Amino acid sequence: MANSGIQLMGFCMSLLGVVALIIGTILPQWKMSAYIGDNIITAVAMYQGLWMSCAFQSTGQLQCKIYDSMLQLDSALQATRALMIVGIIVSIAGLGVACLGMKCTTCGAGDRVRKARIAMTGGIILLVGGLCAIVACSWFAHNVIRAFYNPYTPINTKFEFGAAIFIAWGGSLLDVLGGAMMAASCPRGKHTAKYTSAVAAAAAAAAGGGPTRSGPPSVSNKEYV
Repeated sequence: MANSGIQLMGFCMSLLGVVALIIGTILPQWKMSAYIGDNIITAVAMYQGLWMSCAFQSTGQLQCKIYDSMLQLDSALQATRALMIVGIIVSIAGLGVACLGMKCTTCGAGDRVRKARIAMTGGIILLVGGLCAIVACSWFAHNVIRAFYNPYTPINTKFEFGAAIFIAWGGSLLDVLGGAMMAASCPRGKHTAKYTSAVAAAAAAAAGGGPTRSGPPSVSNKEYV
């Protein structure tokens, strides 16, 4: 049967991963201005996220502006948005399915094998959600690195990784690890099939009164001399 300790640990890891994904998606520090060249000493730090861009003054004042038009954004940012939202929604759905299949819940407690398979399904859904978030973060990071090393990019417009992308990366990894632990908690189908066939054979033998045996042939009295 499924190990309830592994299930509980995987569920907690996935839950923390989903919370980190939500926080990372909301925060604007996906990339920040790089302090290189003439931009080492500056009074303004620029941040850009999936939904807004912010300017942090040396006086401690923070000014943010939400992106006005979605169609004016580049395709990479739009794809990152979509993948992060899909990853969060899929992960939340996976948490719900996994919760129904955990051994510590009373839903469907009569069939433990079925509950374990439901938990495995939830783990697979969590894996898919985490992979979507990993692809989104990696794609965004690739574009930041490519623009940073592009010789035609002005120095004062180069960016490096911010804190939010690391939070999203960590959340996606927790989501994947938790989903893998949930998926690995399902019992093996071969053992279950062998056990079921053995029980069915024993029940059939008991109902039929045991296997029939053929005795020696009877000899009639006429054959004796």
